[in-house]
Amino acid sequence: MIGMSSAIAALGAAIAITGGAIGTGIVQSSIGAAGMGLLAEKPEMTGSMLLYLVIPETIVIFGFVIAVLIALGAGLI
Repeated sequence: MIGMSSAIAALGAAIAITGGAIGTGIVQSSIGAAGMGLLAEKPEMTGSMLLYLVIPETIVIFGFVIAVLIALGAGLI
């Protein structure tokens, strides 16, 4: 049976991952739109545009690391 502290820790881990994913999605939507405009005008800037689109993905990785640390601290893993 799971205790209240473990349940709260699991909820916190879920919020860490979900918040990172939603934030990344919001940021990447505006970066993607701007990147398509850039590629329409300067096709040689494809590498830079892809780099700018990939950088926000680290937010999801940070959320995952925080969720793992929370789960380890609560003894869920």
